[in-house]
Amino acid sequence: MGRGKFKGKPTGCRQFSTLEQMMAGNSASRPRTFKKEEAELEEEERSEEQLEEESEDGAGAGAEKQKGTLGIIQVDNPNLAKPENVKARDIDMEKTIELSRREREEIERQKACERYMRLQEQGKTEQIRKVLERLALIR
Repeated sequence: MGRGKFKGKPTGCRQFSTLEQMMAGNSASRPRTFKKEEAELEEEERSEEQLEEESEDGAGAGAEKQKGTLGIIQVDNPNLAKPENVKARDIDMEKTIELSRREREEIERQKACERYMRLQEQGKTEQIRKVLERLALIR
């Protein structure tokens, strides 16, 4: 692997890892924690083998328990649920469609605006009353 293209002037050429370095594990392509990860994986494999041997010796019919709270709490993620495909002949036309919160709020805003405009046309809002009083004073 190259160690970078641009460096300061007094440096030498780019350095690439050789096959021997990669096999020895001294390469920059492997993280420093790689040996630790390998050791952890080996330990997990050993523990799994021991568990399998114990389960073969024992009853072996029990269900595997999940670690932590995953076994206790079962979460149904709605984002992972696949939507059911509905065919055109199966659509229920009488069923009402629920609007989202944003859509409901937008419709309420529009209705409130229309209601306010109607009241202004009739002269029933405070703003229009003040304007009409000013006009009466001017006349």
